[in-house]
Amino acid sequence: MLRIAKASDAGQIAAIYRPYVETTAVSFEEAPPSAEEIEAKIAAVGSIFPFIVFEEGGEILGYAYATRYRERAAYRWSLEDSVYVRGDSVGRGIGRALLGALVGLLRELGYVKIYAVITPPNLPSVRLHESFGFEPLGRFADTAFKLGEWQAIDWMELTLREPPVLPGEPIPFPDFARAKPGRLSDLLAAGGAPLSP
Repeated sequence: MLRIAKASDAGQIAAIYRPYVETTAVSFEEAPPSAEEIEAKIAAVGSIFPFIVFEEGGEILGYAYATRYRERAAYRWSLEDSVYVRGDSVGRGIGRALLGALVGLLRELGYVKIYAVITPPNLPSVRLHESFGFEPLGRFADTAFKLGEWQAIDWMELTLREPPVLPGEPIPFPDFARAKPGRLSDLLAAGGAPLSP
């Protein structure tokens, strides 16, 4: 099931993320964060944006969240997504459920764009994002050095809504969760499938 992350999930989330840091270029971090650092991240991200986990039998099998695309205020309608699935659970549709719920929530909160930043070759991530309508923007070659070689990044973009002439402010996720708990439950239960307004 999908639910919102809590502090007690930090250890399992850190364990999911560790192999991505230590053995792949999917993440450009070089040292895996501790459970305490992940707990702080859950709190920081969750104070503004959704941080979602996929739980089964008490175990966290994947997680997804959004962060600011850039910090300057004029960028506040644009976000970057992150989706990670535990290695032994890849290919079960967990990433799709997580990204679907995240996209649905971000649309509900009033955001306009989501960007995916993917280290090639990562065809599963590209296909996952394409399935939600993300379109390729371009490649930044030789952007980071990891695993003994230069790594590129590919950018993809999803337009959640046509940019309005005068945008309203995005709704902070905690405010939405308090004001519309039923809608939040519906979005999580549907895994981001289209719902009636």
